[in-house]
Amino acid sequence: MESNKELDIRLREYFEWFHAHPELSYEEYETTKKIKDILDKEGIEIISYELETGLVAIVRGKKQGPVRALRCDIDALPVLEETGLSYASKKEGKMHACGHDFHIVAGIGCAILLNERKDELKGTVKIIFQPGEESARGALKILEADAMEDVERIWGFHADPTNEVGVIGIREGYVAAAADKFVVRISGVGCHGAHPDDGVDPMPIAAGIIQALQTVVSRNINAFHPALISVTRLEAGHTWNVIPETAYLEGTVRTMDKEDRVLAEKRMREIVENTAKAYGGKAIFEWHPGSPAVYNDAKMVELAKKIATCRKLQVVPQEQSMGGDDFSFYEESIPGCYIKIGTGVGQTIHQPGFKVDERVILPASLYIAELINS
Repeated sequence: MESNKELDIRLREYFEWFHAHPELSYEEYETTKKIKDILDKEGIEIISYELETGLVAIVRGKKQGPVRALRCDIDALPVLEETGLSYASKKEGKMHACGHDFHIVAGIGCAILLNERKDELKGTVKIIFQPGEESARGALKILEADAMEDVERIWGFHADPTNEVGVIGIREGYVAAAADKFVVRISGVGCHGAHPDDGVDPMPIAAGIIQALQTVVSRNINAFHPALISVTRLEAGHTWNVIPETAYLEGTVRTMDKEDRVLAEKRMREIVENTAKAYGGKAIFEWHPGSPAVYNDAKMVELAKKIATCRKLQVVPQEQSMGGDDFSFYEESIPGCYIKIGTGVGQTIHQPGFKVDERVILPASLYIAELINS
C-alpha cells in the first residue's frame, strides 16, 4: 500500500492533465479514455455499459454490505480560461470552470483507496464518471444504461470556491433547485409601425407577460419557499418601422418544493394564454422539464457530518442554491446526499478565473472513501 504522499503527487498529476484537456458535454472521448487508462493502470475494474462517453468503475469488497455509488461528473464548459495556471486549458474557449476536473480526480483517488482496502470494504461501490452534467441530462445516460439498478444509495459532491480547503458544506433537505425551461410563442398581426390599429402588436403582449410572470413568485408561492422565474431571451421584429407578427420568449424556472414546481407551470400557462387573449393576440406556452431539486437524505447527512468531524474537517451549513444538478435524477429512485467541498476562496464556478486549490484533492479522496465505506 503506497503512502498518502505518493498518492497525492500522482493525483495532482492526473488533475493537471484533466484541467488542461477539457471537453464539453457528450464530447468527453479523450477524457473517458484517460480515465479508463488510469483505472486500468491502477488495477480497478470497469463495468461494461453501453455508454458513448463516461464510464462506471466498481470496487467489490470482501465483506458483505450494500451497493453504493459515487457520482463524479466529467464535462467542461464553453468558457475562455483566464487563470494564468501553468496547466491552463489547451483547448481554446473550453475550460473546467465548474470543478469537474477535481470531481474526476477525487473519484479516481477514492477508487484507488477503496481498491487498496478491499478486505475491509463492506459491499460494493460503483464510481460513476458521468458525462453531460452541464446539459442537465447526463445522469439519464447512466440510468438508461441500467447502471443504477442495484444501487441502494448514492453520494455526490461539488467544488465550493466560497470556502477554504478543509471546509465541508452539508445540509439536510433541499440544497439545489429544480431547473426547468419555458418557451412562449406569441402571435399577433403585423402591420406598419405608423398604423398599429391595423394589426395586433405582439410587443405589449410580451411586455405584459414578462411583468405578470413575476407575480407567480411574489403572489402565488409561499414567501418562505425559494423560487424564481427569469425571462432570459426576447426576440421580436426586424426593423424600426414595422410592427412584427410574432414575438418569442424563453427563460428558466427554479423551485425547491415539488408542489411549487407544479403550481408555477399551471399559473404561468394561465397568465401567458390569458394575457395574450386580453390584448387580442394568441400565445402558446411550452414547459420543458429539467432536473428535479436535489434533496439530501437525513441519515446520510448525519453520517457525512460525523465522518467529516472525525477527520477534523470543519463542517458548515451548505448554502442552498437556485442552480440545478442532474444528480437529482438518481434520487428519484434511491436516497442520496450531495455535499460541497471547499476548494479555496476565489472566483465562483462558471467564471474564467475559477481555480481549485490542489491541496484539496487527497483530503477529499480520503474523506469520500471513508464516507462510502461507513
